[in-house]
This record gives sequence, structure tokens and C-alpha cells, in this order.
Amino acid sequence: MSSTDTHSDGPWWKQLNGYHWFVFGVAALGWLFDCLDQQLFTLSRGPAMKALLPEGRDPLLWGGYATSVFLCGWATGGLVFGVLGDRIGRAKTMMITILIYSLCTGLSALSQSFWDFAFYRFITGLGVGGEFAVGVALLAEVMPAKARSGALGSLQALSAMGNISAALIGMGMANLEKSGTIALGNSWRWMFVIGAIPAFLALVIRMRMKEPTRWQQMKDSGELDKHSAFTYHELFSTPRWRKNAIIGMLLVCSGVIGLWGIGFYTPELVRTVLRKSYTAAYVDYAKPTAAATSTDTLPQVIKDAHADLVKQGLPPTDIQKSIEAKTIGPLVDKWASWGLLTLQIGAFFGMLTASWVAAKLGRKSAFALAFSTALAATASAFWFYRDASQTFWLIPIMGFFQLAVFAVYAIYLPELFPTHLRSTGTSFCYNVGRFLAAAGVPVIGLLKTQVYANHPEPMRPAALTMCAIFMLGLLVLPFAPETKDQPLPEDEKGFTH
Repeated sequence: MSSTDTHSDGPWWKQLNGYHWFVFGVAALGWLFDCLDQQLFTLSRGPAMKALLPEGRDPLLWGGYATSVFLCGWATGGLVFGVLGDRIGRAKTMMITILIYSLCTGLSALSQSFWDFAFYRFITGLGVGGEFAVGVALLAEVMPAKARSGALGSLQALSAMGNISAALIGMGMANLEKSGTIALGNSWRWMFVIGAIPAFLALVIRMRMKEPTRWQQMKDSGELDKHSAFTYHELFSTPRWRKNAIIGMLLVCSGVIGLWGIGFYTPELVRTVLRKSYTAAYVDYAKPTAAATSTDTLPQVIKDAHADLVKQGLPPTDIQKSIEAKTIGPLVDKWASWGLLTLQIGAFFGMLTASWVAAKLGRKSAFALAFSTALAATASAFWFYRDASQTFWLIPIMGFFQLAVFAVYAIYLPELFPTHLRSTGTSFCYNVGRFLAAAGVPVIGLLKTQVYANHPEPMRPAALTMCAIFMLGLLVLPFAPETKDQPLPEDEKGFTH
């Protein structure tokens, strides 16, 4: 099918044949499992830091450092595997990246200190960073032109299923920890063990996946060999591709820092707010003169645990320590998983909506809406979250608007570059942005511990300050080319699928 065939009628999915669906399924699963790994890390980061750090180290600050190491690995892997995707093929490179991120996620479960944990996360990041660019390049080249926007947007939207799966795994682990099936404080290790499962997907790719016809044509004809083996040289020596790469990178930087530097601290927000709330309510409840309202504000599971410990005749100080460690701790971990789950449910619908907006109104309009609404929704969530019930409406609203922009990235970035630079260019945009994000992620911890240390709840003003990053995307947007209804760059020369 010609890649310039834009006259087909009907929904995008009706234009796909069996092999189109196979490629879509494998690419979607690759990115879904990629995101599963990311969110298992987000959920495990806090408990892992508590288990691995010496006494007195701030888990939030060092968790930010671990995230930066992960993002540096992500960015490095993206830049390296982006070149390999253009040189040795999309399918082969995807197989390698999935094996790396799966196996090294499993190794993270064996960590004994912050430093070996950070090392495993860096290597995991190499695979995570490489997978996305080759996946979207593969899909952009295989899909019929009229289906390209819908397929790429749906690929990104389905990544929310990986994130939702991570949240469900986190809830299950919290329950197993509470019941004593898993040792207290060790659930994060088991989550990383589960993260090794996607390695089996690489076997499917090895057996059935073919390279896109447009890439194979260039390789077989020798056209690919005429281009520089170091594809970044060609990317930046051509004015058109250089401009597209820099604009794409800045657009991505805005969303990635916004997500990893603010949005993915939602579990920490939930834990911080609810731990403080539940502990204060329990202290009031445990007083001999407790008011009747204490019974209304404290979860029943905490009351039941308190009653059991009182029957055992333990002193009040021991009862409170036990309640905080064995009841409140697992409870807020469970709510943190709910926060991540509802964030990603909102994200799923936000990314589908953004895909529709990008297809109907254009890529630049979709970006403008996404950046502006992400700023407002993220600031609102981090400032107004006070109660567990808000997990079911305030956080999904933030997820809807904050992650919508990632569907537009998936559609837009592959449309900026020709076949022999598509994986390289997409990787550059995504992963240089991640290097900058790696520097930006610890800022929320530094703002919390340094700038706003005297604030009653320092995480709130720290997050609001970080929200300014969404303005970067809006400032860059006027310089970005519009690609709606435009052929992929090489289609101007008549290349086919």
C-alpha cells in the first residue's frame, strides 16, 4: 500500500490486514511492558530507598537521584539504539532492547545498596530508552498512511495498560505484605522479579517480525549504505532535519520533565499526605478522651489493629509504633498504588483524546491544548489533594491532561524524519530531553528539602514551582512544523510500504 494513500474512508483500524495487526500488537506490547517497568520502579522507589539507604538519608532526595540515573540510562540507550535501529533494522533492535530492560529489571530485585540498585536501573534504562523510538519508527513505516496517526496514538494510549498493571501489582504486593506472605518492606523486590517476564516477548519478535518494506528496500538497493554510518552526523548536517530535531527535543523535554519531575511523584504525594493525616487521626483516636469524630475520620483497619494490640496489653508507645509501621505503612502504600492506577486510567482516555485532536485539528493544536491543560491540572492536583477520596477524581484528571501530550509525541516525532534517520531522529528528540529531565528530576527533592523546608507541606510548593516547565513546550511550539495530512518525508520521492 502506498504510504501516500490518504483517501481511504472509515476508521483507521479497518485499513489493517493481519500482519498490520501483528506488528501493532508486538509494538504495543513492547511499549506496554516498557511502561510497566517504569511504573514498577516508580512504585518501588520509595520502599527501596528506605531499605537500601543508611539511616538519616532522605528517601525522596535519593529516590530522585536513582530516577536521574535511570533516565540517564534511558537517554543513553535511546541515542545508541536509535542509531542501531536505522543501521541494523527496527525489529532486531527492538528484540535486543526488550531483553535488556526485562532481564535487568529482574536483577534490580537483588540490590543490596543504593549503588548497585542505581547500576541495575541504568542498564535497565538502556533498554527502556531504545525500545520506544524503534517501535514507533517500525509502526509509522508499516501502517497505511491513513491509519498512521490512529495507530501511533493508540500505541501510546495502550501504554497506560502497562502502568495500570503496575498499579495492580503494587496493590497485590501491599496485600501480601500486610498478610505476612511477603516480609515487611520486601514487596519492591518481588515487583522487580515480575518485571522480568516481558523477556519472552523478544522470542516472538525473533521468530515472526520482519523489517519494514521501506527500510528493507533501502538496505537491499544499497541506498542505506550511501548514508553516514554515524547517523547523528547526517541528522545535524542537514538544516531541515537539524531544525526538526532541536524543536522535537525541546517539546519532549517539557513533557518528560513535567511527568518524571512532578507527575510520577504522585505516589509520594499520596503517601506523604495520607500518612500525616492517618497518624494525626490515630493519635487523637488513641487518647482516652477521644472525641466521637475520631471514629468517623480513621479507617476501620487502623481501629481494628489498635483494638487487637490493646488486648495484648502492650504499652501505648509500642502500640503507636506498631500501628504506624504495620498498619498505616501498608495502607498508604496501597493508596499510593490506587493513585498510580487512577492516574493511568485518566492517562488512557487523555491519550486517546489527544490522538483524535491531533488527527482532526493538527499536531500543533493538540500540543497547545496538552501543555496548557497539563500545567493547570498538575498544579491543582498537587496543591489541593487532601483526602483519599480525591484519589478517584483529582488524580485521574491530572493523568488525563498530563499524559495526553505523549500520544502527540508518538504521532509527531516519526513524521519529522526520513527512513534512514527516523529511528535516530526520534531517539534524539526523546532521549536528549531525558538527559535534561535527569537533571530536572532531583529539583523537586531539592526544592522540598532546601527552598521550601520551612513550609508545613514542602512538597506542594515544590511541585507548583516545577509546573513552570510546561511553559517551555508552549514557547517552542510556534517554531514547530505542522505535519498533519503530510506524507512521511521520503514519500515525497515515491517510496512505498
